[in-house]
Amino acid sequence: MLKSLNTTKFISIAILSTVLFGCATQMAPVKERQSQVSLVTATLSGSQYLADAAQATSSEQRDRLMLLAAHAFINQGDTANATNALASIKGSLTQKPELVAEHKYLTARVLELTSTFDDALAQLNYPSQWRLADWQMVSYYKLKARLYQLTKQPIEQARQLSLLSKHLPASEANEVSDQIWRILQPLHEQTLLSFSQDTSNPIFQGWLQLAYIAKHYAIDPQILVQHLGNWQHDNPRHPGAIKLPTDLERAINAKPYKPKNIAVLLPLTGPRAAIANTVKQGIISSYFANPDDSVSVNFYDSAIGADIAYQQAVDAGAEFIIGPLLQSEVETLLQAQQSSSSATSDDKKPIIPQLFLNNVDNITADQDQFFFALSPIDEAIDAAQKLFDDGITAPLLLASNDSIGQRMAESFNQKWQSLTQQAAEVHFYNSGDEMKVTVQKSLGVIDSKERIARIKALLGSKVEADFRSRRDIDAIYMIANNQDLPLLKPFIDVNFSVFAEPVPLYTTSRSRIESNSRASAQELNNLTISDIPWLLQPNSETAEVEQLWPTWSNSQKRLYIMGYDALELVSKLAQMRALPGYQYSGRSGLLSASPNGTINRQLSWGRYQRGNLRPI
Repeated sequence: MLKSLNTTKFISIAILSTVLFGCATQMAPVKERQSQVSLVTATLSGSQYLADAAQATSSEQRDRLMLLAAHAFINQGDTANATNALASIKGSLTQKPELVAEHKYLTARVLELTSTFDDALAQLNYPSQWRLADWQMVSYYKLKARLYQLTKQPIEQARQLSLLSKHLPASEANEVSDQIWRILQPLHEQTLLSFSQDTSNPIFQGWLQLAYIAKHYAIDPQILVQHLGNWQHDNPRHPGAIKLPTDLERAINAKPYKPKNIAVLLPLTGPRAAIANTVKQGIISSYFANPDDSVSVNFYDSAIGADIAYQQAVDAGAEFIIGPLLQSEVETLLQAQQSSSSATSDDKKPIIPQLFLNNVDNITADQDQFFFALSPIDEAIDAAQKLFDDGITAPLLLASNDSIGQRMAESFNQKWQSLTQQAAEVHFYNSGDEMKVTVQKSLGVIDSKERIARIKALLGSKVEADFRSRRDIDAIYMIANNQDLPLLKPFIDVNFSVFAEPVPLYTTSRSRIESNSRASAQELNNLTISDIPWLLQPNSETAEVEQLWPTWSNSQKRLYIMGYDALELVSKLAQMRALPGYQYSGRSGLLSASPNGTINRQLSWGRYQRGNLRPI
């Protein structure tokens, strides 16, 4: 009480003195000393804030200046001084939510740079009763969203962004809504459905419901509109109800293909007829799995010329065309169609919606043209994403020294660099004895053995030593065929030092051995392999195909499934292109469409364990 009275007295005298002094003389304006130090931005250097803190007149002012110093040091990349500044006030920090929150936030920023992202996230646990300014909540949720992104937790990342949007002006909130939508689009609909049961955050729950509806009903615009209407009625103030995501609006307005006359262009004669026949059998099986008397499927032999077969299909009234299969045939048809599109209006021919069964480079396709292929390039890209999602940071690639191996390695590396901004280490092997040497070189075994030999030369042959293999890689991705793999994997196994923990091994469907014997699979234990889902989970369909065509290899079965999925895709393609997040669970993979019409495949993965290949 005495302190309070003295303070009041001092202030009164100060004010009176100022007034009297002001009446007597005309003074130059005195810069008013700011009593409250704002924490919003740190515009000065860290050392300047430290100097100001040394002159602080109160403990709270000192704390604020020290927090600003830490903030400035972080901006300068000086995490050591930022840590020191935060540590110096941690024990005596003024217990105001604004200051405590800022201390936690800055501590998390430092940990993000110096420790694990999980350590940083552990700091960000503001009590719900705190009432903080919008700028502070914006910083809080932005940092949490970024950390969840870095730890590959898209659901939590989207949840934090939905909380962030409540503290932003409308224009910025719309941008965050688009970001939330992009994050939720790639997620599987069952994931969306399971998390949408959480009612603790209605805005986030609404986004999950909307994303699920978009995926589940995208195939039929009429049903999609009906469910969207119901959702908007139940969530009238939700950001997604006020303004539907752009691609969802496109999907509603996209007209699905419903052809009654489907033409299929395949090389039914000649050297590629056997390959084409497996695709044809897949299309026929797909048709009879869902028979429709109003729809006809007719096959045309592209071996006589893809353009001739195409014209035959057009003359027969085809409303949708599947094929051709060979890349050269696809290029021939595209060139002919592009020439037609550039002709005068009298000579221009309408483009019939078409699903090509191969890819070409530098696609500039029409809006009604799509490309579906079992491309090894796509498989390598998918593998890079898989390793990244598994937390791999330093993969080593062992690829066959041929055109497929080189293309797959290049595609893997491009994708890996886009994900990590770092190149993967690639070694190409030749068959025979050179394969063993390549493995030993890539694992550093040869260098180790040479060091041992030099030591023995110096100290005598009685020195006992074992070779060491590298410890700076955390996975090996093998791009090999199924003849090389049974040799390549044992070479890797025996060239891993007993002092090093074996790293996970990944490979492609090209490596999959044809034998179903347990003894052969036993040699591949702990190997993770990609393949089409249909070949990783045996069922009645796989048993039936095995019975009908017992001599078919796995490659032929994949082509059969490509034909099967191709017919299934026809009615879904328009919506897939309009809504990039729409994924169809086909037998050949999780399928989606790029804006240029390319059908992307996300493969399934399995692992050899105890002599069996099991899906994971």
